[in-house]
Amino acid sequence: MNKIPGMERLDLHALPTVRERISFLYLERCIVNRQDNAITVTDLRGTVHVPAAALSTILLGPGTNVSHRAVELIGDAGASIIWVGEHGVRYYAHGRPLTHSSRMLVAQAELVSNNRSRLAVARRMYAMRFPNEDVSKMTMQQLRGREGARIRAVYRQASKKTGVPWTKRQYNPEDFYASDPINMALSAAHACLYGVAHSVIVALGCTPGLGFVHTGHERSFVYDIADLYKAEITIPIAFEVTAGHPQDIGAETRRAVRDAIAGGAILERMVKDIRDLLLGTAKDGSRQEVPGIDTNVVYMWDEKNGFVKNAVSYGKELDDEFAEVELTEGYGRIIEEEP
Repeated sequence: MNKIPGMERLDLHALPTVRERISFLYLERCIVNRQDNAITVTDLRGTVHVPAAALSTILLGPGTNVSHRAVELIGDAGASIIWVGEHGVRYYAHGRPLTHSSRMLVAQAELVSNNRSRLAVARRMYAMRFPNEDVSKMTMQQLRGREGARIRAVYRQASKKTGVPWTKRQYNPEDFYASDPINMALSAAHACLYGVAHSVIVALGCTPGLGFVHTGHERSFVYDIADLYKAEITIPIAFEVTAGHPQDIGAETRRAVRDAIAGGAILERMVKDIRDLLLGTAKDGSRQEVPGIDTNVVYMWDEKNGFVKNAVSYGKELDDEFAEVELTEGYGRIIEEEP
């Protein structure tokens, strides 16, 4: 057979970059299928076509049936699939990363495994929220205190601006409607932001579970990154939507978050911020130049040199000749070279 039936696998380098993609698409009570290079979404109102390569992440809510062919296309297009609960407020599972490189993952694991470098990354995260303050000498206890005071001030300002009463953040993850309207709006808005942050994190090949400020949860790093943008995006949106007394506060809030991050500016910032935090922090906590990332390479680890070339038959000598195994399009073949 010269050709394998079905669509050809998309070229990673030909796919739109993260910043060029739609932020997220939330679906519920529908059937998700595939037609050519588009996914189809069908419910009682009809069918719409969505280009898979234009998506950053798809949030699949209750009542969603997705076909194997649709998941195949979404995965090949490098989009993330996140299975969530009603209104997107609970996370169940996610799909594959956009990049094939482990560079970011290795850097993340190294930094979080050392107290000095972990504290340095955490301080840099807080410094992004306090651009006019020097937090380089603050302890985590001091940083948490400053952050708590900042967020309480953001809530008070938003309440004063919109006229929406505010007491405290109070919600039940198991019951979306158990909260007052403003807390329901905040839950819906934050869930969208978590989904977007999650999609960027896994697209870059990082792991959601290794956080620097948060810890112990499978989405600790998601919460770390999302917290950088809540005061700017989701908190103001939640208060503004609540002030309008919408009939469906969850849906209205999700649409408002979608509109706020349309165009990819926030996605692009997330990519830059994560790369700066992980690749711009040395093991000793100092700052360093952010290197580039190879997207599709495989090396072999070496305790002296760091890494060596993959797909080479090491230690096998054939008189004056040597054999090199080269991986080509997923298949191996032996290349014999003359001296």
